[in-house]
Amino acid sequence: MSLNALAPQPRSLPDAPSRTPRRRLEPVTGTPARRKPKLAYALIAVAGALAIGAVQIGLSLAITQDSFTLASLSSEQHELDLRTNALQEDLTGLSSPQSLATGAAALGMVVAGSPAYLRLSDGAVFGQGTGAVGASTIDPNGAGAVSNALLNDVPVNASTEDDATPDATPDGTAEQSAEELPPAITDGLPSPSTR
Repeated sequence: MSLNALAPQPRSLPDAPSRTPRRRLEPVTGTPARRKPKLAYALIAVAGALAIGAVQIGLSLAITQDSFTLASLSSEQHELDLRTNALQEDLTGLSSPQSLATGAAALGMVVAGSPAYLRLSDGAVFGQGTGAVGASTIDPNGAGAVSNALLNDVPVNASTEDDATPDATPDGTAEQSAEELPPAITDGLPSPSTR
């Protein structure tokens, strides 16, 4: 082998890139004419902001009004629940057997003795067969009666009028009896006497 075969072949140089000519900078001699902002866009933006503010104020006022209405309705519902409970207690007291027996005695009804029966086939009478006497055999308010706390100070024919006051005077003011007033606390709280 010869050294010529191993010798490097000369390389060809690539072509130089073509350069574009540079731009020349020039100083600005005058300001370009500015475009005028359009008044319609500004008015739309301001009107939109005002509309958003008005809607927020309206919603907050509506929510506040609703909360006052809700508080008023819940207070009214609480009063109605208390009144319902009071009327239910009155009804329970008036429908007790002791109250019914007292009301029946006030109307002149009497409790009969033992019952009597008729046999329809032949008309035979079984039992005492006499009518009730003028006096009742059971006294609902007698010595054996247990006091009913629901009937205290409740008349037999109590009315449930809303505006009725028990101790109203003709001029419209209500007087409290001495039993309803709390004891005077002049010498301290009342306590039981011990020895």
